[in-house]
Amino acid sequence: MARKTQTSKKAKRVKTGTPQRSNASKAMSRRGVLQIGAIGGAVILGGGYFGIRAVRASIDEADLSKIGQGVPAIVQIHDPNCPICNALQREARKALSDMEGDKPEYLVANIKTLEGSNFAADHGVPHVTLLTFDAKGVLQDVLRGSRKHAELRPIFEDLMARAPRS
Repeated sequence: MARKTQTSKKAKRVKTGTPQRSNASKAMSRRGVLQIGAIGGAVILGGGYFGIRAVRASIDEADLSKIGQGVPAIVQIHDPNCPICNALQREARKALSDMEGDKPEYLVANIKTLEGSNFAADHGVPHVTLLTFDAKGVLQDVLRGSRKHAELRPIFEDLMARAPRS
């Protein structure tokens, strides 16, 4: 009698549409989860790698002690909350990436930091400004306001052309 009850319960489950999971589907489910986890892990690691590179580049660009160290430099007086500053930064980076051969150092004096605001004050310039320095650290040019990369590239190339060859 007990057997009949078990069979009828099983039959009711099949009739009512209650899903039956086999061991194979459970294994596939685990495998799928592991695959998704592996893909997710790779995405996170990749994002972390690029995030670390961006942070390192940002730290490198903020090192104003590079001015006058044998390579011409461009320093952007920058407010990270200013859309015009951010646009100028994109244009300056585009101009630099379009250049062939040696390139000047691109540095950022963030006016939200003490060092950046002091640097801007020492040179008497507001944000949305690019300062160009020769290899010895002598100020060459002050470029105020928004500029397009097509305008900046020849200025940057001229700065490099005037630099002494080592």
